[in-house]
Amino acid sequence: MSHLESSTIHIQDPKSEPRGKFGDMKAVKVMGSGGGAVNRGLAVFDFILRLAALAAALGAAIAMGTSDQTLNFFTQFFQFHARYDDLPAFSFFVAANAVASAYLVLSLPFSIVSIVRPQASGVRMLLIIFDTIAVALISAGAGAAAAIVYLAHKGNNKINWGAICQQFGSFCERVSGAVVASFIAAFLFIVLVLISAASLRRN
Repeated sequence: MSHLESSTIHIQDPKSEPRGKFGDMKAVKVMGSGGGAVNRGLAVFDFILRLAALAAALGAAIAMGTSDQTLNFFTQFFQFHARYDDLPAFSFFVAANAVASAYLVLSLPFSIVSIVRPQASGVRMLLIIFDTIAVALISAGAGAAAAIVYLAHKGNNKINWGAICQQFGSFCERVSGAVVASFIAAFLFIVLVLISAASLRRN
């Protein structure tokens, strides 16, 4: 009588294997760390852009606020004088860029928090709200000043507005540079808003 040999294949239940669980958890953790690295990179870029925007806005406010030129004709008692506060648009420009600079200084600690905790959506939401307000403020100031600078360079014969930059060359160069710096700051604010929006979407 022949004996039939039988072989048994043991199949282990995947649910009873703890290594499978840890392996899945590890895979998920690796994927999560990759997303966190991207958010952290965006947060670092955000911090750098805030420093650049601070330099541009503060430089614009200082350049406009210190713009002053005096022309002497015949005697020292007969003078033509040009200052930024002679025009309300320039005064508003200085105030807008000063407020934006102060906000950027206050926002730096929040930007650092976003680097340390890239998944913190509350901080990013706060920044995107105030960044949008800053875009509107600094764009309004830059736009108002740009209109005056254009008239100073080109003039307007219909309203008898002469091109004063022919006489006040140093004054016009200074205020023109301030307006350009302010528009750069406004552009950087727009990029900051886009970065915050991208980070919120990834979260």
